[in-house]
Amino acid sequence: MAAPEAVAVPEAVAVPEAVAVPEAVAFADAEAAGSPGRGFPARSGDDQFIIYTGGTTGMPKGVMWRQEDLFFAGLGGGAPTGEPVKTPEELAERVATGGYGITFFPTPPLMHGTSTLTAFIGFNFGQRVVVHRKFVPEDVLRTVEKEKVTSMSLVGDAMLRPLIDALSGPLKGTDCSALFSVSSSGAIMSETVRRQFRELVPNAMLLNNFGSSESGFNGTATEDSGPERGFRLRVNSRTRVVDPATHEPVATGEIGRVAQCGHVPLGYYNDPRKTAETFFEKDGQRWVLLGDMATVDEDGVVTVLGRGSQCINTGGEKVYPEEVEQALKAHPDVYDALVAGVPDATWGNHVAAVVQLREGAAHPSLADIQGHCRTRLAGYKIPRQLVITDSIQRSPSGKADYRWARQVAVAAERR
Repeated sequence: MAAPEAVAVPEAVAVPEAVAVPEAVAFADAEAAGSPGRGFPARSGDDQFIIYTGGTTGMPKGVMWRQEDLFFAGLGGGAPTGEPVKTPEELAERVATGGYGITFFPTPPLMHGTSTLTAFIGFNFGQRVVVHRKFVPEDVLRTVEKEKVTSMSLVGDAMLRPLIDALSGPLKGTDCSALFSVSSSGAIMSETVRRQFRELVPNAMLLNNFGSSESGFNGTATEDSGPERGFRLRVNSRTRVVDPATHEPVATGEIGRVAQCGHVPLGYYNDPRKTAETFFEKDGQRWVLLGDMATVDEDGVVTVLGRGSQCINTGGEKVYPEEVEQALKAHPDVYDALVAGVPDATWGNHVAAVVQLREGAAHPSLADIQGHCRTRLAGYKIPRQLVITDSIQRSPSGKADYRWARQVAVAAERR
């Protein structure tokens, strides 16, 4: 797919003054010294773009996307909220007639697929895109006010909660009136944190989107999604819940894995084994099999249970950390939490909660935490171990570091 003609951004975003770097070459000089010839083949939809995974369940992997596939799967075909375009020319026409007014602000590092795709969507709309070098909550809010940001993306509670703290404290009164949507992908915004943000910024719509480096966009959480009913999604027409062995759709209520067909990646860069495990062909279409376990109901709504690789088997019952974490974060003294399985002589594994408390909060006992969770979870999902830590370790993009959480819980159990 040939690229449409670039559209000028109406207003430049101020950047810090350039710092002299030894042996650096001025861009204008480098451009003048280059050959006027192309030096590369004509661009096409087969050109590749690599997005690296966050490494939540192992080492990061390079996901190889064809540009055309990424355009439709990750960027909504130039229209994430409408009808995808059919030609590059149509995209340019839409941009020319659409006017300006949207300012996108991807707040995670650009290495995160959420930020990369948010920026690309802004470019395809011919709109403004604001970026920061580092996520600093106070700086983010000042930029929202100064640049009149309308659409902001982030990664779950790890980024939204610090914004709430700043809005409730040192930056109380910051003008966020232009902000009409805050979306999260890669980690969910819990019900408690969403409610707190709505109280401070009632005009903003909060969207828990579901997708991955391997699938792009799959769907958005329903309004009734939460601890009681689970993480429920209305998914696109290319998403299914399938049996991981047969790749056939599962029956209503049965557990399978989320999969997507059509515009999917070619595989993992230099990793044929992982590619064979994750990507397959069926009925003449390419498919990607995600690591997320889920069920589907009669209305086609998908309930995501969690990553299969993080599932805790305790006494023969399966516990998904994300569900327990949502319950823990609803506790008034809990600032952040991760859940991991710890080897147990009786149960095989027990559920361990690694918790970061709010500043100044009294240390709750295990019994306190269990009593709180008992009103939200089945008995076998309630933590049997509580570890209080100064801070929860996450990746630079805000994703959970479950290996760290498990190590901390196991070490505490041995003491």
